[in-house]
Amino acid sequence: MKASEIRALSPEERKKKLEELRMELIRLKLQAATGVLDNPGKIRAIKRTIARILTIMREEELKSLKEGKKKK
Repeated sequence: MKASEIRALSPEERKKKLEELRMELIRLKLQAATGVLDNPGKIRAIKRTIARILTIMREEELKSLKEGKKKK
């Protein structure tokens, strides 16, 4: 998932997507541990997407805090 796609999501959709990806990561790690994982690169891709979502969520949080200080 690209950053522009993540930014287009609403905050609720981002949280939902984050939870889905975390569950998928757990499932893939389990498959890797049992030796049935088809594509090990998928774990890395999901980790990066999770990091992108968290980064964008933090950017939005800091942006709202900054705007709140300007209003005072």
